[in-house]
Amino acid sequence: MSGEKISMPQYAVYGASGCGRGVMPLARTQLRNEGILNDNLVFIDDNAELHDINGHKILSYEEFIKADRTRSHIAIAIADSKIRQRLAERCCIDGLNPWTIIADNAVIMDDVRLDEGCIICPFVTLTSNIRIGKYFHANLYSYVEHDCVIGDYVTFAPGVKCNGNVVIEDHAYIGAGAIIKQGRPGDPLVIGRGAVIGMGAVVTKDVRPRTIVVGNPASLLSKE
Repeated sequence: MSGEKISMPQYAVYGASGCGRGVMPLARTQLRNEGILNDNLVFIDDNAELHDINGHKILSYEEFIKADRTRSHIAIAIADSKIRQRLAERCCIDGLNPWTIIADNAVIMDDVRLDEGCIICPFVTLTSNIRIGKYFHANLYSYVEHDCVIGDYVTFAPGVKCNGNVVIEDHAYIGAGAIIKQGRPGDPLVIGRGAVIGMGAVVTKDVRPRTIVVGNPASLLSKE
Protein backbone atom coordinates (compact mmCIF):
# COMPACT_ATOMS: atom_id res chain seq x y z
CA MET A 1 0.00 0.00 0.00
CA SER A 2 1.38 3.40 -0.95
CA GLY A 3 2.85 5.34 1.97
CA GLU A 4 2.64 2.39 4.37
CA LYS A 5 5.68 1.98 6.57
CA ILE A 6 7.17 -1.51 6.35
CA SER A 7 9.17 -2.63 9.39
CA MET A 8 12.50 -4.34 8.82
CA PRO A 9 13.18 -7.71 10.42
CA GLN A 10 15.26 -7.49 13.57
CA TYR A 11 17.73 -10.10 14.81
CA ALA A 12 19.38 -10.51 18.19
CA VAL A 13 21.83 -12.71 20.03
CA TYR A 14 20.54 -12.98 23.59
CA GLY A 15 23.58 -12.76 25.88
CA ALA A 16 26.65 -10.56 25.47
CA SER A 17 29.05 -12.64 27.53
CA GLY A 18 31.63 -15.07 26.13
CA CYS A 19 29.07 -17.44 24.61
CA GLY A 20 27.17 -14.63 22.91
CA ARG A 21 30.32 -12.96 21.61
CA GLY A 22 31.34 -16.27 20.06
CA VAL A 23 27.97 -16.70 18.37
CA MET A 24 27.63 -13.13 17.07
CA PRO A 25 30.11 -13.50 14.15
CA LEU A 26 28.23 -16.60 13.02
CA ALA A 27 24.96 -14.67 13.15
CA ARG A 28 26.49 -11.79 11.22
CA THR A 29 27.83 -14.07 8.50
CA GLN A 30 24.53 -15.92 8.19
CA LEU A 31 22.60 -12.69 7.74
CA ARG A 32 25.15 -11.32 5.27
CA ASN A 33 24.74 -14.48 3.19
CA GLU A 34 20.99 -13.82 3.22
CA GLY A 35 21.48 -10.19 2.16
CA ILE A 36 20.45 -8.69 5.53
CA LEU A 37 22.36 -5.67 6.85
CA ASN A 38 24.30 -5.77 10.11
CA ASP A 39 22.33 -2.76 11.35
CA ASN A 40 19.47 -5.18 12.01
CA LEU A 41 21.59 -7.34 14.35
CA VAL A 42 22.07 -6.54 18.05
CA PHE A 43 22.90 -8.11 21.38
CA ILE A 44 20.29 -8.42 24.11
CA ASP A 45 21.62 -8.24 27.64
CA ASP A 46 19.79 -6.81 30.64
CA ASN A 47 22.94 -6.55 32.75
CA ALA A 48 25.49 -5.15 30.30
CA GLU A 49 27.45 -2.08 31.35
CA LEU A 50 28.47 -1.21 27.77
CA HIS A 51 26.33 0.16 24.95
CA ASP A 52 27.99 -1.89 22.21
CA ILE A 53 30.41 -4.79 21.81
CA ASN A 54 32.40 -5.59 18.67
CA GLY A 55 30.38 -3.15 16.60
CA HIS A 56 26.91 -4.30 17.69
CA LYS A 57 24.51 -2.39 19.91
CA ILE A 58 23.43 -3.89 23.22
CA LEU A 59 19.75 -3.52 24.03
CA SER A 60 17.75 -4.62 27.01
CA TYR A 61 15.02 -7.15 26.34
CA GLU A 62 12.36 -4.50 26.87
CA GLU A 63 14.05 -2.20 24.36
CA PHE A 64 14.26 -4.95 21.75
CA ILE A 65 10.61 -5.98 21.93
CA LYS A 66 9.44 -2.45 21.16
CA ALA A 67 9.97 -3.33 17.49
CA ASP A 68 7.55 -5.42 15.43
CA ARG A 69 7.66 -8.70 17.33
CA THR A 70 6.37 -10.74 14.41
CA ARG A 71 9.55 -9.79 12.53
CA SER A 72 11.94 -10.17 15.45
CA HIS A 73 14.23 -13.19 15.73
CA ILE A 74 16.33 -14.23 18.74
CA ALA A 75 19.13 -16.75 19.17
CA ILE A 76 19.71 -17.53 22.85
CA ALA A 77 23.45 -17.78 23.50
CA ILE A 78 23.29 -18.72 27.17
CA ALA A 79 25.27 -21.78 28.27
CA ASP A 80 23.11 -22.58 31.32
CA SER A 81 20.31 -24.74 29.90
CA LYS A 82 17.76 -23.88 32.58
CA ILE A 83 18.21 -20.16 31.96
CA ARG A 84 18.11 -20.85 28.23
CA GLN A 85 14.73 -22.56 28.64
CA ARG A 86 13.34 -19.78 30.80
CA LEU A 87 14.34 -17.14 28.26
CA ALA A 88 13.02 -19.23 25.36
CA GLU A 89 9.65 -19.53 27.06
CA ARG A 90 9.59 -15.79 27.73
CA CYS A 91 10.32 -15.05 24.08
CA CYS A 92 7.58 -17.46 22.99
CA ILE A 93 5.02 -15.80 25.23
CA ASP A 94 6.00 -12.41 23.82
CA GLY A 95 5.60 -13.59 20.23
CA LEU A 96 9.26 -13.50 19.19
CA ASN A 97 10.66 -15.94 16.64
CA PRO A 98 13.32 -18.50 17.63
CA TRP A 99 16.37 -18.23 15.41
CA THR A 100 18.67 -21.12 14.47
CA ILE A 101 22.26 -20.19 13.66
CA ILE A 102 24.49 -22.61 11.74
CA ALA A 103 28.13 -21.83 10.95
CA ASP A 104 28.77 -21.84 7.23
CA ASN A 105 31.56 -24.42 7.62
CA ALA A 106 29.50 -26.84 9.71
CA VAL A 107 28.89 -30.16 7.96
CA ILE A 108 25.33 -31.51 8.02
CA MET A 109 24.77 -34.72 6.09
CA ASP A 110 21.69 -36.92 5.49
CA ASP A 111 18.34 -36.81 7.29
CA VAL A 112 19.39 -34.54 10.15
CA ARG A 113 16.46 -32.79 11.82
CA LEU A 114 17.09 -29.77 14.01
CA ASP A 115 14.31 -28.26 16.10
CA GLU A 116 14.04 -24.52 16.67
CA GLY A 117 16.62 -22.24 18.24
CA CYS A 118 19.74 -24.40 17.79
CA ILE A 119 23.26 -22.96 17.56
CA ILE A 120 25.75 -24.98 15.50
CA CYS A 121 29.27 -23.58 15.77
CA PRO A 122 32.23 -23.80 13.36
CA PHE A 123 33.68 -27.20 12.44
CA VAL A 124 30.73 -29.12 13.88
CA THR A 125 29.72 -32.28 12.01
CA LEU A 126 26.29 -33.91 12.12
CA THR A 127 26.31 -37.07 10.03
CA SER A 128 23.14 -39.02 9.24
CA ASN A 129 19.72 -39.97 10.63
CA ILE A 130 19.94 -37.68 13.63
CA ARG A 131 17.12 -36.04 15.62
CA ILE A 132 17.96 -32.96 17.68
CA GLY A 133 15.59 -31.06 19.97
CA LYS A 134 15.05 -27.39 20.74
CA TYR A 135 17.82 -24.93 21.63
CA PHE A 136 20.70 -27.37 21.25
CA HIS A 137 24.18 -25.85 21.45
CA ALA A 138 27.03 -27.61 19.63
CA ASN A 139 30.31 -25.85 20.26
CA LEU A 140 33.48 -25.83 18.16
CA TYR A 141 34.73 -29.12 16.67
CA SER A 142 31.97 -31.26 18.17
CA TYR A 143 30.37 -34.06 16.23
CA VAL A 144 27.26 -36.22 16.38
CA GLU A 145 27.43 -39.53 14.55
CA HIS A 146 24.64 -41.55 12.95
CA ASP A 147 21.34 -42.60 14.56
CA CYS A 148 21.51 -40.35 17.61
CA VAL A 149 18.62 -38.66 19.37
CA ILE A 150 19.34 -35.49 21.33
CA GLY A 151 16.73 -33.80 23.52
CA ASP A 152 15.89 -30.18 24.25
CA TYR A 153 18.33 -27.68 25.79
CA VAL A 154 21.33 -30.01 25.51
CA THR A 155 24.77 -28.38 25.52
CA PHE A 156 27.97 -29.69 23.91
CA ALA A 157 31.14 -27.89 24.99
CA PRO A 158 33.96 -27.74 22.40
CA GLY A 159 35.30 -30.97 21.00
CA VAL A 160 32.58 -33.39 22.12
CA LYS A 161 32.63 -36.73 20.29
CA CYS A 162 29.18 -38.30 20.30
CA ASN A 163 29.31 -41.61 18.46
CA GLY A 164 26.44 -43.50 16.86
CA ASN A 165 23.29 -44.88 18.49
CA VAL A 166 23.34 -42.56 21.50
CA VAL A 167 20.35 -40.95 23.23
CA ILE A 168 20.98 -37.74 25.16
CA GLU A 169 18.01 -36.53 27.18
CA ASP A 170 16.90 -32.94 27.89
CA HIS A 171 19.22 -30.51 29.68
CA ALA A 172 22.27 -32.78 29.64
CA TYR A 173 25.65 -31.01 29.57
CA ILE A 174 28.58 -32.67 27.81
CA GLY A 175 31.96 -31.20 28.78
CA ALA A 176 34.82 -30.23 26.49
CA GLY A 177 36.57 -33.13 24.82
CA ALA A 178 34.25 -35.78 26.23
CA ILE A 179 33.87 -39.00 24.26
CA ILE A 180 30.63 -40.97 24.24
CA LYS A 181 30.97 -44.59 23.17
CA GLN A 182 28.77 -45.88 20.37
CA GLY A 183 25.63 -47.74 21.36
CA ARG A 184 23.92 -50.50 19.43
CA PRO A 185 20.90 -50.46 17.13
CA GLY A 186 17.89 -50.97 19.38
CA ASP A 187 20.07 -50.65 22.48
CA PRO A 188 21.44 -47.10 22.52
CA LEU A 189 23.79 -45.70 25.12
CA VAL A 190 21.67 -43.25 27.16
CA ILE A 191 22.74 -40.02 28.87
CA GLY A 192 19.92 -39.19 31.29
CA ARG A 193 18.07 -35.92 31.70
CA GLY A 194 20.14 -33.21 33.36
CA ALA A 195 23.29 -35.35 33.55
CA VAL A 196 26.70 -33.66 33.44
CA ILE A 197 29.62 -35.29 31.65
CA GLY A 198 32.94 -33.88 32.84
CA MET A 199 35.65 -32.44 30.62
CA GLY A 200 37.58 -35.19 28.84
CA ALA A 201 35.42 -37.98 30.24
CA VAL A 202 35.12 -41.23 28.31
CA VAL A 203 31.56 -42.51 28.63
CA THR A 204 31.29 -46.27 28.05
CA LYS A 205 27.89 -46.99 29.62
CA ASP A 206 24.56 -45.34 30.43
CA VAL A 207 24.59 -42.28 32.70
CA ARG A 208 21.69 -41.85 35.09
CA PRO A 209 19.64 -38.62 35.12
CA ARG A 210 20.93 -35.67 37.18
CA THR A 211 24.30 -37.27 37.94
CA ILE A 212 27.84 -36.09 37.27
CA VAL A 213 30.43 -38.43 35.79
CA VAL A 214 34.14 -37.80 35.21
CA GLY A 215 37.26 -39.64 34.17
CA ASN A 216 38.31 -42.48 31.86
CA PRO A 217 36.26 -44.57 32.00
CA ALA A 218 33.64 -42.15 33.31
CA SER A 219 32.43 -42.87 36.82
CA LEU A 220 30.03 -41.23 39.26
CA LEU A 221 31.26 -38.07 40.97
CA SER A 222 28.09 -36.88 42.65
CA LYS A 223 24.32 -36.77 42.46
CA GLU A 224 22.23 -33.59 42.72
